[in-house]
Amino acid sequence: MQKYSGFGLLKHALSHHENWQRVWRNPVPKKKYDVVIVGGGGHGLATAYYLAKVHNITNIAVLEKGYLGGGNTARNTTIVRSNYLWDESAKLYEHAMKLWEGLSQDLNYNVMFSQRGVLNLGHTLQDMRDISRRVNANRLNGIDGEVLDPQQIKEIVPMMDCSDRPRYPIMGASWQPRGGVARHDAVAWGFARAADALGVDLIQQCEVVDFIIEDGAATGVRTKTHGSISADRIGCVTAGNSSVMAKMAGFKLPLESHPLQALVSEPIKPILDTVVMSNHVHGYISQSDKGDLVIGAGIDGYNGYGQRGSYHTIEHTVQAIVELFPVFSRVRMNRQWGGIVDTCPDACPIISATPVENLFFNCGWGTGGFKATPGSGHVFAETLAAGEASEMAKPFSMFRFHDGALIDEHGAAGVAH
Repeated sequence: MQKYSGFGLLKHALSHHENWQRVWRNPVPKKKYDVVIVGGGGHGLATAYYLAKVHNITNIAVLEKGYLGGGNTARNTTIVRSNYLWDESAKLYEHAMKLWEGLSQDLNYNVMFSQRGVLNLGHTLQDMRDISRRVNANRLNGIDGEVLDPQQIKEIVPMMDCSDRPRYPIMGASWQPRGGVARHDAVAWGFARAADALGVDLIQQCEVVDFIIEDGAATGVRTKTHGSISADRIGCVTAGNSSVMAKMAGFKLPLESHPLQALVSEPIKPILDTVVMSNHVHGYISQSDKGDLVIGAGIDGYNGYGQRGSYHTIEHTVQAIVELFPVFSRVRMNRQWGGIVDTCPDACPIISATPVENLFFNCGWGTGGFKATPGSGHVFAETLAAGEASEMAKPFSMFRFHDGALIDEHGAAGVAH
């Protein structure tokens, strides 16, 4: 009997499990697809799943240059919330939240969605004005939210220093009880497994190096490993590399790509059962099911594609977190990293047709990408199926930067913008 160990054991186990066979063995691409999705992260896989399930389009290929879910999906800090300010983005994120609430059942896969609530702290009078404005706007859109005072915050998070001693005293917070966290890689694999079961081709180690454009219309892609692949429609969902992909197609997107910093601590016993965020001190924290403290920071001030930690940003964030939670001063950092986020000038995404016919882009999510995953996939699938923007996608056209119809979400995001 052949013996396996380490990676060989994992490969052997996956290749002999019927639910994973087609994912692991990388099917040879067909000559022609109805839809090719470039990017096998959470949003791309969700798009493929909803195209197959909701729109009955299964002749789909998802092309991923690395491995499924190995980009930003594997590097985010797992927070899910829908308490955005403006009507357009609030509706999109609330749509995602409702899908999150039934996602494990829908996919028949535990994505470990935990509605433990999200606190957004206020440290100044202006913070509190912004919080009141956002909570009222949320309620008008049917989204749960409350404004809490320091005593109410202390009841939810007893270990947080709500006194007047910190450099940035806590004056109050917004509270979304339905917010929480989910397991990032489980979301990608849940969508991958479900899309695979519906007949979608998931092709890893298949980097797209160019688009095939004839008479102003995209007719396929060129890849490093499988040559040319034809498609009636192409959806590009490549997170921090969207500007690079747009350049291949001959146009420019209004995006900046930055490394976004994060870290986790050594595992400790359960101590924090909610999510705490602070725009003012640029830090947010939750505790994973493994016991790690998951801490998110801001974006680096420079453009770049390096998926590495930037220590000065991490140091600033840890200083702020320890000020809020003095008890964490003795906990050791385990590891740090960076993910690449592309951000639009108005801090809202692009879900849009492009100047190239049959080519659509889903990008620019900034720090809001993970929490939007099922909603983004659902809305982008509807757009690709119809060949034109769905009602929920229309406000997020890339052409809004030409006509000035921006959706300025800078004041409502968690940390980095």
